[in-house]
Amino acid sequence: MTAHKIDKILAGTGQLKALSRAAQRLAELERLLLSAAPRALSEAARIKSFRAGTLVISADNAAVASKLKLLAPQILMQIRDWEFEVTGIRVEVQPAPGAAPRKTAKRAIGNTTIAEFQNLAAGLADSPLKSAVEKLVQRRKKE
Repeated sequence: MTAHKIDKILAGTGQLKALSRAAQRLAELERLLLSAAPRALSEAARIKSFRAGTLVISADNAAVASKLKLLAPQILMQIRDWEFEVTGIRVEVQPAPGAAPRKTAKRAIGNTTIAEFQNLAAGLADSPLKSAVEKLVQRRKKE
């Protein structure tokens, strides 16, 4: 069996050729995003699709999506310098494949901090805040 380069195989049939062109186009747009957006943001985002002039970007989390939405007009201007067909940007939140949500570790409150909360509660007048601080102290003492 002779070895064939993948690009020649993909170019061989009509459907695969169209799919290959679309994948190359998305890869090119991804490179443009990497050069147009700040590095930290572009590393946490991917090009999802490009249809009817709208570039759809998937962000790993809401914080990245918010920042990309704020910077979208500037990013669009930079991308349009190279790719005039891009007329708009839409940003969606979609975690990267295989990314598990991070769980925050429960940190213990030190004895000094508990004592400070006790002093705070002692100095407060009877109120919902005082009750909440006292409950916090009681729960933390049990741990």
